[in-house]
Amino acid sequence: MAFSEYGSYDGVGLAALVRNKQVSAKELLDEAIARTAKIDPHINAVVVKHYDYAERQIERGLPDGRFTGVPFLLKDLDLLQGTRTTSGASVYHDNVADHTGTLAQRFLDAGVTIFGKSSSPEFGLMPTTESRLFGPTRNPWNLAHSCGGSSGGAAAAVAARILPLAHASDGGGSIRIPASASGVFGLKPTRARNPLGPDRGEGWGGFSCGHVLSISVRDSAAMLDAVHGPEQSSPYRAPPPERPFLQEVGRDPGRLRIAFTDKSPYGDAIDPEIANAVRDVASLLAGFGHHVEERAPMLEADPAVVMSTIVSANTALNVRVAEQRFGRAMTDNDFEILTLASAHNAQKASATDYVAAQLDAFRISRGLAMFLATCDVLLCPTLCLPPLPIGELNTMSPDLSHIAPILRRYMPATAMFNMSGQPAMSVPLAWNAAGLPLGMMFAARFGDEATLFRLAAQLEQERPWKDKLPPVCA
Repeated sequence: MAFSEYGSYDGVGLAALVRNKQVSAKELLDEAIARTAKIDPHINAVVVKHYDYAERQIERGLPDGRFTGVPFLLKDLDLLQGTRTTSGASVYHDNVADHTGTLAQRFLDAGVTIFGKSSSPEFGLMPTTESRLFGPTRNPWNLAHSCGGSSGGAAAAVAARILPLAHASDGGGSIRIPASASGVFGLKPTRARNPLGPDRGEGWGGFSCGHVLSISVRDSAAMLDAVHGPEQSSPYRAPPPERPFLQEVGRDPGRLRIAFTDKSPYGDAIDPEIANAVRDVASLLAGFGHHVEERAPMLEADPAVVMSTIVSANTALNVRVAEQRFGRAMTDNDFEILTLASAHNAQKASATDYVAAQLDAFRISRGLAMFLATCDVLLCPTLCLPPLPIGELNTMSPDLSHIAPILRRYMPATAMFNMSGQPAMSVPLAWNAAGLPLGMMFAARFGDEATLFRLAAQLEQERPWKDKLPPVCA
């Protein structure tokens, strides 16, 4: 195999080469490592490198799975036994996982070789990836800009073609935000579609889920086939799919009823190039024969307030666990100022405040469910501003008052689908005049990833993005 061709294959394609003995898993791993050495000094996406772990996987013999031999990165929030896992936090700089998470094990069972960890902001708290521990992860389309977050390292590595797909997770938009900012495909599955165990049944009050970022729609579908399904301890279960998700890719979506909006849920004005891109995609969808109508759901509560309460409580627990482990109070030498401030805010709230936030999340969820009973898909911008400049969200600032207004303008629409549990995806369909990606977000009814995969494949066929490469690229 001419390794110059490596970047033109998606994960399913690379696995087929291994299966047909046209290339070996070791050759693919060596190529991924070489690409990391070449590109990562510029983008800082692969913050933990454990090439020996991947080499041992190959030596022991890889399972016969959908992605056997495909190089892979795990996000630096999830556990892989015997490897360094920091959660982006200084206090966990040398932490080594003593067991493997359920989803990570399912990735292993799918046959991937996990050669490192991709960068994340501390505890995945921000929509940019600029931890104090590792420094900023830069956008391959423009190194002065953020690649998004919290799965920013995964998005940057995929966009720069270090590898075709990588693990990502999403508690408030952390798959879709970096997909949009980095020009790759990212689907957040239905709540409980993929497991979160063995240590927890849910994350962030049921908002969190894990999956992948990829250069192709079929990789996302094929990996969801490989890893989805409950574990014995799962507190609830997603509706089973009618057929394998991969069979939805290329299947006729039919004439869908698609609602769209080019506005923020708060009514704020959005970047005009993004608004124009939404309208252009809406016209494209109408050209496919879908019924397209401009309208948007009304939110019965403020998602930002809900997120603040739920996430702060979870962050406070993370800080308490660290204090119990190390036997001392945590300071800003251990955690970033934003993390400690978030934990402090939780201490000022009551258990009643937490339950009230849960009820507000349900009200938002109910409204979205009722809205999507009247249409099949909602289209809106994934982000309402282009990818942010590096440094605009400073989590070590003594004054953090700048952060909430930026988040309200930048990512007002992603978290509501974490509250509803509905599947949502960011599709790389537009770039602005400065050459920065602008993702389009599509959401569907609870359990209906099938419609999203069919629609995404239709869009991918009409406006292919796989061969659109950033300036910084392996």
